[in-house]
Amino acid sequence: MKIIIVGCGRVGSKMAIELFNAGNDVCLIDRNPLAFDKLLNNFGGRMIVGTGTDEDVLINAGIEEADALISVAKGDNTNIMVGQIAKFLYKVPKVVVRIVDPKSKKFYQEEIGLTCYCPTEVSCSSYIGLLGVN
Repeated sequence: MKIIIVGCGRVGSKMAIELFNAGNDVCLIDRNPLAFDKLLNNFGGRMIVGTGTDEDVLINAGIEEADALISVAKGDNTNIMVGQIAKFLYKVPKVVVRIVDPKSKKFYQEEIGLTCYCPTEVSCSSYIGLLGVN
């Protein structure tokens, strides 16, 4: 698969390495060139310095042929915008965005149709499960 990841933090860098090692064509975008230092020598995919909301950056990353895009940048608004650009303008078949705010996640998933991952909801469920509380 041809996969674009926006955001090279802890999550983005780990996903990029795992997806690349599984045989995928991965392009990672981050506006901070130092963010790519997390990859060390474990990543053989492409790295682009820029923002995922910049159409030229996305085209350079291959969005027109992408099978999937994952946006895990620092801000919910950035991830939401990147997701909408990928899904609605470029018709990327699989788009997943991280949204930390549960209310925003609910709206963008139910009303706009984005596939969202909300670490806040997942963490709460996990902690409650670990406590054994219903």
